[in-house]
Amino acid sequence: MKSPCLSILQLTDLHVLPTPESTLLGVNTEHYFHTVLAHAFEQRAQYDVLLLSGDLAQSPCTASYQRILHKIETHKIPTLCLSGNHDDYSLMQQVLNTPLVNCRKQTVWGKWQIVTLNSQILHSEAGRLAQSELDFLEACLKEHRDLFTVCAVHHNCLPTGSAWLDTMTIENSQAFLDMVARYPTMRVITTGHIHQEMDKKFGNVAVFGTPSTCFQFSLNSANFSMDRTPPGYRILDLYDDGEVISAVHRIDTPLHELQLDVEGY
Repeated sequence: MKSPCLSILQLTDLHVLPTPESTLLGVNTEHYFHTVLAHAFEQRAQYDVLLLSGDLAQSPCTASYQRILHKIETHKIPTLCLSGNHDDYSLMQQVLNTPLVNCRKQTVWGKWQIVTLNSQILHSEAGRLAQSELDFLEACLKEHRDLFTVCAVHHNCLPTGSAWLDTMTIENSQAFLDMVARYPTMRVITTGHIHQEMDKKFGNVAVFGTPSTCFQFSLNSANFSMDRTPPGYRILDLYDDGEVISAVHRIDTPLHELQLDVEGY
């Protein structure tokens, strides 16, 4: 059996709060971040890269990002951090700024490159890729035409089937996808934001959505809705020949404490 060239552990939508004991909708988000991370390392002893794909903090502050940093540092794994709509990107870049844990936008690893894009619109839940982000992606694709590419971005570019959630996709998804279609070495787009699993195809590109490390949104819902599906994460194995094998894994515990009778958070 061939071995992957690059293994990525993706965690997303941590929603860590200013203090460790704080809860959101009845859920201690930090506890579940730690639990999911531990579960992932029980599944596999080592990964090449940890990808944190946005909404690391719910009410961003230095303390939240510092605690995330300290927890990750115990695993000594190269980590790439993206901004989500709840994050403070400039603060993230200050705190999550070590040789091992940072917001680096391009990483080359063997036959692959990882490109991270910022889809945040300040003071909005929706997403958009600024022209500078699109230009950066295209420059990376042109620079390394010999490498396969995985692009990580917080907001999703394809619909989920939940009407309320699909009002918050990347507003200029078509421009993004048009560019993607021009480069056959693009293999993966992986996102956060949707608090649920997605596994779709756009041409030859795998388009993934990854569950949150805390609470999940209900599938195919017209209005805001959550359920007690357990938190999870995604593992991506990327091979020298461009093959992609990926699966979502979840912890065993449903979120019995989650407050379902709310209209948002």
